Formats: sequence, structure tokens, C-alpha cells
Amino acid sequence: MNYSKNKKALHDYEVLEKIEAGLVLTGNNVKSIKEKNVKLNGAFVSIRNNSAWLTNIHIPQYKYSSEENYNAETEIKLLLKKKEIAYLRGKNQEKGLTIIPISLYNKANKIKLEIAIAKGRKLYDKRKVLKERTQKREAQQMIKEIN
Repeated sequence: MNYSKNKKALHDYEVLEKIEAGLVLTGNNVKSIKEKNVKLNGAFVSIRNNSAWLTNIHIPQYKYSSEENYNAETEIKLLLKKKEIAYLRGKNQEKGLTIIPISLYNKANKIKLEIAIAKGRKLYDKRKVLKERTQKREAQQMIKEIN
């Protein structure tokens, strides 16, 4: 089950590689995510102190929670292996590359995050991609009309 997708990131960045990561969450966060109240827009992954952190993710407070001093914009630690963290650190230091979250989903009763190593697109690249998608969609519609 897919809880959230970062469609804006797929438009603004060219995905080079994808990696699956676990998340360190509290009970309120899990319940709020399962209600699909999470926003990945503007979120990114940073590497600090030999660990990966998801920053700028917005998880609102669960509506039946009584927790006070809740911060919806907290940083969340990602569960990755040391080799994966070292690899991501190296890619993050390369010029023009960034690490962004793509989607938040459920896998075997665990909430997982798909992160991507991505390269920013220029404005003309974005236009080209939109044009190609439109042409494919129109071609599919023509094929449906013929059949």
C-alpha cells in the first residue's frame, strides 16, 4: 500500500538510482502515516554522524493523540546499512547529485521509504519530458479509439 508519493520530485529530478530504507517512527507518526496524512514535497535526505536523516517531511499529529509539544516537521532517522550510508555520502558530495524521497509505502507490515539518488533537471529538460508524456498519452488514446 502506498501512503505518499513525491510527484514533484519525479518532475524536477532525473532519478539515477533507487534505494529502500526503513524509518525510526513513534506510534503517533505511524498512525498518522497510515491515515495518509504525510507530505514528502520538499523533503530531502542528509548524512550526519554516520547516519542518514530525512528532513522536511511533514507528518501531522494523529487526530486522537494527546501528545503535547508535537512537532510535525521533525527529522526522522533512516535505517540503512553502513555501506549504504557510505555510498550515499559519496554520491551526495558529487556535484549536481542529491538524495530525495520518492515514496512511502508498506512492506510486510513495516513502513518503508524509497529514496533516490537524483540529478536536477533544467527547464528545457522538464518541457521535453512533459512533451514526451503528452505524446505517449495521445498515442495510447488513439490506439484505444481504433480498437
